[in-house]
Amino acid sequence: MTTIKFGIIGLGNIGKRHAEHIMHQAHAELVAICDTDPSKEGLFDLPFYTNIESLLTHADIDVLCVCTPNYLHEKHAIVALEAGLHVVVEKPMALSTAECDRMIAASIQAHKIIFAVKQNRYNPPVVALKNLINSGGLGAVYMIQVNCFWNRGDNYYSQSDWRGKKEKDGGCLFTQFSHFVDILYYLNGSIDKAFGSIQNFAHQHNTEFEDTGSFVMQASNGALINFNFTTCSFDKNMEGAITIFAEKGTVKIGGQYLNTIEYQQLKGEAIPAINISAKHNDYGLYQGSMSNHDKLIQNVVDVLQKGDKIMTTAEEGREVVRIIEQMYASVSLDSDSKFE
Repeated sequence: MTTIKFGIIGLGNIGKRHAEHIMHQAHAELVAICDTDPSKEGLFDLPFYTNIESLLTHADIDVLCVCTPNYLHEKHAIVALEAGLHVVVEKPMALSTAECDRMIAASIQAHKIIFAVKQNRYNPPVVALKNLINSGGLGAVYMIQVNCFWNRGDNYYSQSDWRGKKEKDGGCLFTQFSHFVDILYYLNGSIDKAFGSIQNFAHQHNTEFEDTGSFVMQASNGALINFNFTTCSFDKNMEGAITIFAEKGTVKIGGQYLNTIEYQQLKGEAIPAINISAKHNDYGLYQGSMSNHDKLIQNVVDVLQKGDKIMTTAEEGREVVRIIEQMYASVSLDSDSKFE
């Protein structure tokens, strides 16, 4: 079976995560890395480039993993697509639907694939709940509660010059909680209406946007949704949970990273108990979502080698961005809370 050759642009925390999983994946090979910081050249014994043009000119790769800051996703994805590569794009796919549309147009023109990174779709509790919904086991969905209570301290924002900047970062819904927007969309479909309020309580000195928000939304299937998030959880991440109230049952998947089934009451057969520990992305000073990038890389290989189904298409990645835009469009940050 042909080996799929990968390159990575952006060797930050998530880029290193991609590298580790590519190197341990059968039928995948990491052959080149690109980062603007030349001091990172020695992290892996691989050809290293400091700009994407050199990478694309000299490296023989099939797929480029775009792991750069949010505001560069569109630029790097399109350049790679135009060079004839498939691309894996970290979350968020981009910072606007207009950017996503240009990326999708470039992929169609180049006859190449965009793989949107939404690794929480592989979480076993999410898989079990998705299967239950697809089988009709929950019936009509009435209401969904989403709670995302995380901590992001000063050290997190001091690690880079783009985090916390509106034009480069986008906001909490893009950087911290887009995975939860995606799982909401993945399980229950899109959003028709959104109303919300956001505030910057504890990060006015280092961010240009909110650190806390609460939204009431209505899904296309009529379900009511309450979506609450904060990066002000004291000292550590506390909860990342989705609870569904439906015609034939109630299920809560939770823990800190959608890694457990916390409770359930179903008309039919219960979902087997799931409680996964030590599976999150640990970046030392903070923790991210579940670490399922091995399954993501495997999906890329399987799609390209065997024609398997793409786990998250570019169109789905775009829809998550559209929902986030819709949420932000329904509110305005209080002028007293803006970054000065």
